[in-house]
Amino acid sequence: MRSSAKHTSLPAKGNAAVQNADLADIAARRSPEEILAGEVSNYALFLDCDGTLLDIAPTPDEVHVPGGLADLLTRITQHLDGAVAVLTGRQLDEIDVLLEPWQLIGAGVHGAELRTKPGGPITQVAERLPVSLEEQVLRRAQHLPGIIAEPKGPGIAVHYRQAPHLKNALESELRAIITEYSDDLVLCPGRKLFEIIPAGHSKGTALETFAAMPKFAGRRPIMIGDDVGDLPAFAAAARLDGFALRVAGEHFGRDDVELNGPADVISWLERLAQRLTG
Repeated sequence: MRSSAKHTSLPAKGNAAVQNADLADIAARRSPEEILAGEVSNYALFLDCDGTLLDIAPTPDEVHVPGGLADLLTRITQHLDGAVAVLTGRQLDEIDVLLEPWQLIGAGVHGAELRTKPGGPITQVAERLPVSLEEQVLRRAQHLPGIIAEPKGPGIAVHYRQAPHLKNALESELRAIITEYSDDLVLCPGRKLFEIIPAGHSKGTALETFAAMPKFAGRRPIMIGDDVGDLPAFAAAARLDGFALRVAGEHFGRDDVELNGPADVISWLERLAQRLTG
């Protein structure tokens, strides 16, 4: 894959609503069917990738992209006059490869990099991780069987899906590694991974940045996601009078969600495309 509170699990800026509100209240005000029955032409769509559009795979490189997904997203983007963005923990150049030829508006590495127009340049809005820290994480991962470290420029993901028994030890070691950077970096848990990312950046700050752009301004945001890193974007959507659709997975159980997995997300997107063209 690609200000601060010490040792927090999520970036401190841009997620106040998550810290001070019940996510059930934020995320469950409208069902998928109620959202489809609304004024769909006035929506702005924000999408997580892994676990939302794509099923989680054993390693990041093994994900499968459903046939027709890029075409579906292209149709929706056209009918929403460009008001569609991906908010992902991956780097955006990875998303470009997965969704080729669609080079979308989006935020990568939890808001640390941005693309503000389709096919446009990718801008890093946070500094690259210190080389010494990145090397330290990589060396530690090499000595832990089943652990995969994935540098992302402004961040680094450390996957333990193939060694779940190492979760607690890995978290402790990563927290120790970032101690001297605790004003600048945070450790964000995800689906069988931990990510070291810049403080002050999140999917929520990215959503708010895009919502102020002409393509998105005045539209009601719909954020779809499945994991801890999506919580700030859910809260940002709520602050902007929008909605959140939670996807079942390792963070949200099936009793707490609006969509049951990536296949359900794609089905809902197909229905949205039909409503937009109908």
